[in-house]
Amino acid sequence: MAQWLGQRTRGHRIAISIPRPGVKGYDDLQTIVPKCQQPDSLGSQKLSKASVLQKSIEYISFLVDQKSKQELALDTLRKEVMALKIMKANYEQILKSHQNTPLAGQNQVSDEVKFQVFKQIMDSLFQSFVSAVSVSNFTELSTCVISWLEAYCKPKILKGLVVGVLQQVSNQPNINQ
Repeated sequence: MAQWLGQRTRGHRIAISIPRPGVKGYDDLQTIVPKCQQPDSLGSQKLSKASVLQKSIEYISFLVDQKSKQELALDTLRKEVMALKIMKANYEQILKSHQNTPLAGQNQVSDEVKFQVFKQIMDSLFQSFVSAVSVSNFTELSTCVISWLEAYCKPKILKGLVVGVLQQVSNQPNINQ
């Protein structure tokens, strides 16, 4: 047994004395990985190889996470681009169908008719405004204007006014259409 132990000890000493090709590149790895770079104020103390490897692993994990987030964002953008292309194609199809309509322009309302409709709506609103609003002082004016807006500018009332004006205009024989 002593002989075996001596041989083992001798073999170990020989193995230690032989230069082994160690893992190289720790210095390069330390310069590449941002977490391993030390500011000069801490001195020239080097990180241990284990610390360099651990920080490298953490940095690689961080990069993998960033890559997956970027791939997800890229996939989302691709889907948005595809949706926009589909919408563009649909709008182009709608545009083509409207351009190919032979009656385009025949059923258009003239600017004169549009103006007459607008004028009659505004005249009616102005008449109701004049009859409802008092301008003796600013406080009374602001109170009356708010009351008038609440009374005469409700969607239901405006709809009735517009429908009435449109019926009047459509019944006028001398309207240039």
